[in-house]
Amino acid sequence: MTIDITRMTWFNPPPRCEPRDGELHVSSGPETDFWQATYYGFHRDNGHFLHQPRQGDFTAEVSFSGRYQELYDQAGMMVRADTTHWMKCGIEYTDGAMHFSVVVTNGNSDWSAFRLDHTFERMCVRVTRNGDALFIQYRTGRMESWRMARLAWFDPAFAEVAVGPAFCSPKRGGFEAIFHDFKLTDPLSREIH
Repeated sequence: MTIDITRMTWFNPPPRCEPRDGELHVSSGPETDFWQATYYGFHRDNGHFLHQPRQGDFTAEVSFSGRYQELYDQAGMMVRADTTHWMKCGIEYTDGAMHFSVVVTNGNSDWSAFRLDHTFERMCVRVTRNGDALFIQYRTGRMESWRMARLAWFDPAFAEVAVGPAFCSPKRGGFEAIFHDFKLTDPLSREIH
């Protein structure tokens, strides 16, 4: 599996984006982020997001790695209807460690995160949309089973959304990440357990 950017579009293109051997090597612009209001009071919509459109239900998977060094360096996947209705999930660097992070924005943003204490090279994320829900899963190795991170409400009125890899660096520029593969298919299952 690889990442085919020929059918995808950038929202806020990064300063560096280099396809190489089926992977996508990227570097972030300065002070980039996706966030709406909650707690911090600011509105940011300048993160980097490579996407393709999708109607109805789906399953999307992405695997990626990054050089997480500064507070809030992040990489993963985004599902986006518009500026104030979206979800991003993946690795976010906070408190000196990698955390699996999910932000769901329905007008205002929320944030959930849990620390990952084991070492790994790649993170894999799977998001399945079924009706009014996004089922978010992750794994840190090809042989490890998928683990549930969150079941989030997402407005079913948005029949078409944009889906794909996303990354940001709210405190700096030059965060480097590699997206190893991405696929978008019909939903794999409605099963959670």
